[in-house]
Amino acid sequence: MPRLDLYHNVVRVALVKDGWTITHDPLTIEFEDLTVYADLGAEKIIAAQKSKLKIAVEVKVFSSPSPVTELERAIGQYYLYLTFIAKQEPDRALYLAIPERIYNNFFQRPSIQVFVKEREISFFVFNPEQEEIIKWIVN
Repeated sequence: MPRLDLYHNVVRVALVKDGWTITHDPLTIEFEDLTVYADLGAEKIIAAQKSKLKIAVEVKVFSSPSPVTELERAIGQYYLYLTFIAKQEPDRALYLAIPERIYNNFFQRPSIQVFVKEREISFFVFNPEQEEIIKWIVN
């Protein structure tokens, strides 16, 4: 079983506050000869469309001194999971969960914004103290 990230429970609470139902903790992603684990699986019923949105969430803390190194690791994990999820559950979207401090201090850099947009990385920003989702970025 994977080790929980520092903000795992914070993100779980924030998703529930935002109207999501946690369906998996962790979400097992199996593809051919490999099994990996995204931190959370969740779904939300959209009443107007009478359908469900399903997501997988990978929590990223960015705790090392180099946010670039953390981003490199996160992106590798993101694309690995994205590839396998597309094969296993094509209706499930993948999001990185990013603390507000990292979003404000690192993800606002023009170079990082260009990278995230061109690579079509979806993520949401959460406030760890308030246990709330601040912003969804869907690329």
